[in-house]
Amino acid sequence: MLTRSNPLATQLAVLLLSCAVTTGAVAGERQDARLLTSTQVLSELMRMPEQNIPTWLLERAYAVAVIPSVIKVGLGIGGRRGKGVLVVRKDSGAWSNPTFINLTGGSFGFQVGVQSADVVLVFTSKQSIEGIVGGKVTLGADASVAAGPIGRQSSAATDIGLTAQVYSYSRASGLFAGVALDGSAITIDGSSNESFYKKPGILASEIIRSDAPAAPPPADQFIAAVKHSATGAAPAAPAHTPAPAAPTEAPASTANSADQGGVQTYPMEDPHPGQEPPQ
Repeated sequence: MLTRSNPLATQLAVLLLSCAVTTGAVAGERQDARLLTSTQVLSELMRMPEQNIPTWLLERAYAVAVIPSVIKVGLGIGGRRGKGVLVVRKDSGAWSNPTFINLTGGSFGFQVGVQSADVVLVFTSKQSIEGIVGGKVTLGADASVAAGPIGRQSSAATDIGLTAQVYSYSRASGLFAGVALDGSAITIDGSSNESFYKKPGILASEIIRSDAPAAPPPADQFIAAVKHSATGAAPAAPAHTPAPAAPTEAPASTANSADQGGVQTYPMEDPHPGQEPPQ
């Protein structure tokens, strides 16, 4: 038996589908923006010679996380929350595709006010990374954390014992320094990973695999920023810079003029082009 379609139901279905498509597009833009902001934060910090993360520490990192604009709210009991990205060093030494993460935490004591800060975490142990890939790691409980050294505070790895599994940094109001993040939890942002990689239910372990497909374009810039920070190298320059051309022989009239009293003059335009110059 044929039934008449309900125009209202049809319109509602079209509206819901349009909302779903729009929501997916907006979500993808949010992940792109998070990657670009994280790239900018890391690049700016490494351009501060006296206040940056020591290269020798980044060279030993198993993973690096950047969480821009972490909001810290204090009203009796403080709390913080932010969204960022994390890359893991592969066995080959290259960096993995970025995994989207959340940072949440609380602190007790009398606090008033709201503050926004950029946070960078340097992981120096495999155990701490395994915890995050597993879904969650609490700094100070699952992985020891300490405020990281900055700038020229230490010129060599032997000057400071790498006793912590995670070193944390914060930039607020233009100041960059190590910061204590005990009690903060890092969790995988599953919805952002699904939206960015266009794969429902994708796991962090799939994203960081050595044989994982290349991530979408916005990830390239962040991975390059981490690589340059860890090696202390600037972005690649052109492979060959042409040598300056050898100076050509000065015109006779110019050379002769230069010999007279050391003053160099320049000839006027030839009023009779193509003819032999007068003797």
